[in-house]
Amino acid sequence: MHSKYETVISRAVVDELAHPDYPHSQKALKLIENISEIPIEDEVRQIVRVYIQHRIMPKNPVGDALHLALASYHKCDFLLTWNCKNIANPNKFRQIRLCNNSLGLFVPTLTTPNQLIGDYYD
Repeated sequence: MHSKYETVISRAVVDELAHPDYPHSQKALKLIENISEIPIEDEVRQIVRVYIQHRIMPKNPVGDALHLALASYHKCDFLLTWNCKNIANPNKFRQIRLCNNSLGLFVPTLTTPNQLIGDYYD
């Protein structure tokens, strides 16, 4: 499948996939080995603190806030996730949009891979 979007990943995702408890860790790491990695800047860490302070994202695991902050800061069109509790949750979209707008941040589309692929083929 050819895409008009560049696929990027962060060290946070790589670390999650490398965790020994992650199912099929080695296969997952193999799939991402040629994907460009975006950096985690100090500004991103500040955004994470705001998300947690304002209860946009949970304190634990901090990874959810970090994924959203990275996608927002780096102006990613989409944040793909299987996390429908804290990220790809329509009940949180308004809260995330308002927070990002107040911080002057881009608001990525939060979606699952299945939703994005469905849009691609529709």
